[in-house]
Amino acid sequence: MATPGASSSPSVLRGVALVSLVYDGLLGLALLAGRGLLQGWLGVGAPDPPIHADLNGLFALAVAAGYLLPCRDPQRYRAYLWVMGPFLKGSGALLFAADRVLRGSPASFLLFAACDGTLALVTFWALWRTRRQAASGSVSPG
Repeated sequence: MATPGASSSPSVLRGVALVSLVYDGLLGLALLAGRGLLQGWLGVGAPDPPIHADLNGLFALAVAAGYLLPCRDPQRYRAYLWVMGPFLKGSGALLFAADRVLRGSPASFLLFAACDGTLALVTFWALWRTRRQAASGSVSPG
């Protein structure tokens, strides 16, 4: 007998991966191609040296590209979701909040803390919710 909600677990994980892919992809593009707009919107100056923002943009695009794997096969790539969701985005949220308190970074950076933290929690919830289905292999494709 299948666990209630088992048939929807790939869809839940796929949805989380897709939202994260879009979020990180847009962030990467903004850091690489829309830096002036992003600086104005966040009320911050240009990075010095600019390579820091370039590398962060490249990193965000690489993370976004990695989400293609769990979008295609969410059960197989659960580990990617654990590392990039609860670990990376959760740690990022904590660092953004701590930097605001400890070093006085702009309040607008708390938007990243909120977005990253929300994605970390949603990813954690989706992975936790589907853990038994993944362990038992009772998840049907979907």
